[in-house]
Amino acid sequence: QVQLVESGGGLVQAGGSLRLSCAASGRTFSSYAMGWFRQAPGKEREFVATIRWSGSRTTFANHADSVKGRFTISGANAKNTVYLQMNSLKPEDTAVYYCAADRRGLGGSSYGMYDYWGQGTQVTVSS
Repeated sequence: QVQLVESGGGLVQAGGSLRLSCAASGRTFSSYAMGWFRQAPGKEREFVATIRWSGSRTTFANHADSVKGRFTISGANAKNTVYLQMNSLKPEDTAVYYCAADRRGLGGSSYGMYDYWGQGTQVTVSS
């Protein structure tokens, strides 16, 4: 089992920044994928970003069109940690943000690809 714990959420004004962290513990894998998703009230969970790496090298990263140029996913594989740097935040970014892990190392934009999920962290952007 892998346990994922998110942190870094909070309340920020529009145009501000936040950095989310996701720490993985338990059984870990030498080559796996991580992702960030978000869910706003009354809406479905949506893809935000995904990252794959092999050892210490990032092999792939992708972001949803709605956050490209504003959000950046990164990881510290040796620390089993993935980050989501969020800049130029907008009120429509308000949601619970979830970290997810795919033990097969594929990741991607479909939440069905992920095996493990964190409890989520609330991000609220005021206008």
